[in-house]
Amino acid sequence: MVVKDDALLVMHRNKFGEEYYALVGGGVDRGETPEQTALREVKEETTLDVANPRLLFIEQAGDPYGDQYIFLCDYVGGEVSLPATSDEGKIHALGQNLYKPMWLPVKDLPSVNFLSETLKNVLVDCFLHGFPDTVQTIRPGQGVK
Repeated sequence: MVVKDDALLVMHRNKFGEEYYALVGGGVDRGETPEQTALREVKEETTLDVANPRLLFIEQAGDPYGDQYIFLCDYVGGEVSLPATSDEGKIHALGQNLYKPMWLPVKDLPSVNFLSETLKNVLVDCFLHGFPDTVQTIRPGQGVK
């Protein structure tokens, strides 16, 4: 998760006609820490440079996703774009399963289709009241526990 100028970095997806927004992310590579994964995935999917990943949430997303580790990273620099050489860029080029990294104004977050709805509600609350100081667990349909 990256925030800049009251906007949240998201991936807009049009997956065969189903449109939604999600945080940028992906799986941990062999020999990599989750913090390194957060930095790499943002770079690979958006070309942005970020730093100082801080684990905020563990979302229990269930099958097939499992636990999702959500880090807040500092924006360092760059312009958002989808690299053609990334896995997402290659899929996007095929034309039916589309990816578009972008800055979503925080004020628009409550009104968009976001994966997951529970995570969206937690993030909306964080933007209103501040991010937690300790790692929180997000349970489906329940929010933070």
